[in-house]
Amino acid sequence: MRTRWHFLWVIIAAGWLAACGSEAPGGQAVEQQLATAVPPPTPLVTPMETPMTKTQPAFRVLAYVTGGIVPEIIPYGRLTHINYAFLIPNADGTFAPLTNGWKLKKIVADAHAAEVQVLISVGGWGWDAEFEAMAADPVLRAAFVQNLSAFVAEYDLDGADVDWEYPDPGPSAQNFLALMQELRQAMPDKLLTTAVVTYGQTAEGVIAETFPLFDFVNVMAYDGPEHGTMQQFNDALAYWLARGLPPEKIVMGVPFYSRPSEAPYRKIVEADPQAAYADTTDWAGASNSYNGIPTIQAKTKIALERAGGIMFWTLDHDALGDLSLLKAIDDVVQGKVE
Repeated sequence: MRTRWHFLWVIIAAGWLAACGSEAPGGQAVEQQLATAVPPPTPLVTPMETPMTKTQPAFRVLAYVTGGIVPEIIPYGRLTHINYAFLIPNADGTFAPLTNGWKLKKIVADAHAAEVQVLISVGGWGWDAEFEAMAADPVLRAAFVQNLSAFVAEYDLDGADVDWEYPDPGPSAQNFLALMQELRQAMPDKLLTTAVVTYGQTAEGVIAETFPLFDFVNVMAYDGPEHGTMQQFNDALAYWLARGLPPEKIVMGVPFYSRPSEAPYRKIVEADPQAAYADTTDWAGASNSYNGIPTIQAKTKIALERAGGIMFWTLDHDALGDLSLLKAIDDVVQGKVE
């Protein structure tokens, strides 16, 4: 009975306000009290397939680039996407100023002229604490979403790549989900992607409920003790397929650098051109592992057959000319090699 009488009181009071209008004594105060007493329902954000998913190329070739890249040497004709790294997040939902913003604008203009899409990659290694603090607070999360949406619009970008390394299973995973839901709601017609690790407990913080929100997912099948081995690549692909991530949304990653020295591939082949056809080399007094042309082409073939694309970190590290790893990828995509 209390609920019924309360409901009738709301109707009567609302009618009285409508009849009296702004001239009724204390009308504004009563209206504010009603708004407080009957708050609007919180919108329910449900996972969705984004409009962008249906307009993507059949096979993606995605380059991560950094602020060190020379825009004029980017071979746009061999790419479908570019992720510009990184926009650095603060714990309060803001971002550190982007250095060389002119360079990103130049890349966007040239890429769009070549029908290549450009995303801003947010975060990267070392910013987990900032993501954790921001995503756990609804107010800070909303600020992050608003600020990132504004950044994407300011630079005429095609979307955002959230590189949170890494949400943990449990509350952190739920906060990651909430963040992705709110970003998808704020940017329904933009690309939304993320970068994930190969497999195991570190990958479990990216829960299956996020999968429909992403246009695609970049699997970093490198680093760690295995750094770029074929076994790591195959195991990572099998893991995400088994998790239920659709194959067309899986973009498999390959390294354009070595471990443990992190020597760029271009420097390795400058020192020894024959190293382009191997996967190990002596560098800085240690044996280093990387991917040469044959391995890159073998991985590209697997991705063509079983996934939705291939990506690499980073274009800055590639060689020019015939020894280019991106050329090796493109030769497979274009059917120039068996």
